[in-house]
Amino acid sequence: MKISSCFWVRFFLLLSVFFTPSVAVDAFTGTYGINYGRIADNIPSPDKVVTLLRSAKIRNVRIYDANHSVLNAFSGTGLELVVGLPNGNLQDMSTNPNDALTWVQENVQAFLPKTKIRGIAIGNEVLGGSDQSLSEALLGAAKNIYNATKSLKLDDVVQITTAHSQAVFNNSYPPSSCVFSENAVQYMNPLLDFFSEIGSPFCLNAYPFLAYMSDPTEIDINYALFQANQGIYDNKTDLHYDNMLDAQIDAAYAALEDAGFKKMEVIVTETGWASHGDSNEEAATVSNARTYNYNLRKRLALRKGTPMRPKNMLRAYVFALFNEDLKPGPASERNFGLFLPNGSVAYNIGFSGLKSSSATSSFLSLKDIQHQGSPNSYFLVLTACAIVLLSLNY
Repeated sequence: MKISSCFWVRFFLLLSVFFTPSVAVDAFTGTYGINYGRIADNIPSPDKVVTLLRSAKIRNVRIYDANHSVLNAFSGTGLELVVGLPNGNLQDMSTNPNDALTWVQENVQAFLPKTKIRGIAIGNEVLGGSDQSLSEALLGAAKNIYNATKSLKLDDVVQITTAHSQAVFNNSYPPSSCVFSENAVQYMNPLLDFFSEIGSPFCLNAYPFLAYMSDPTEIDINYALFQANQGIYDNKTDLHYDNMLDAQIDAAYAALEDAGFKKMEVIVTETGWASHGDSNEEAATVSNARTYNYNLRKRLALRKGTPMRPKNMLRAYVFALFNEDLKPGPASERNFGLFLPNGSVAYNIGFSGLKSSSATSSFLSLKDIQHQGSPNSYFLVLTACAIVLLSLNY
């Protein structure tokens, strides 16, 4: 069959619809990710963690530093990683652009492209905290790290973000009434201006567990656990909420809109439920943790938005991969893990652990690949385009 030159012209024009690059960096594939905390002395080595993550088909991973043993273990795996600039580095990075450049060179550039570092989280839960010096340093550190990525031509590969706790909000009930708190807003507005310019999302650590623990007599635990309940009604927006996580996210959207950033996306960078706690943490049980995390997986699999932003597909990183036995604070802080130190599951929400994953050789099923935009899916698109055009006698 002879194919005219006109066919090829139109074929490649059609391809441009599928392959036009986006302007903003997107550090998250799909909807589900996990936090890989390592404040523990009994968790698996990074190479075994890679095996575990691949077995569970969890592709998006956040760490709280840029540990080189982890970055080396992730090399060539296809896992997509967000590294962290710890709070202790913020003041130096804010005042010393050369140190920021060196940090990016040594902890990001040196591992690309084999290790798929997709983002840098600048500190964690800085605003809304008690350390004013960190709040003052956050924006400068974010700008200097971003400028370093730009000078190294990595700004279209690595996204700059920072995660906020709910301490940055006031009046989060009902969701539409939420605004940024007075102690956070003076630092938040210029930070949001900068993130809006570079196309970064608003990252939120959202814990229905903590909200329920703070007021168990007034909050229905079923509302916190995605179980059947009456929910809440927001009179201002005429929206109904049947789970607390959606309400927490929409409270963030309301605060962003009030501050003038209606188009900024909210990504949940931490959420989870403790499986064990102290005597005054009665909600921290294996049953509740299983229920929350299982229902969260189902919620994210729907690939839908929240009542206030139905077109913004909800994306979340679960906290956490492992229990971390060296973390300070109440017992619940050490018991958020989906997996035990030996790599087996802490409770069953559909994942397999290390012991059952030795025979697993493939990272992603065909369905996963098609959803996550791998080269295989692009080949399928190419083939489909050619068939369509040929059938039209181009």
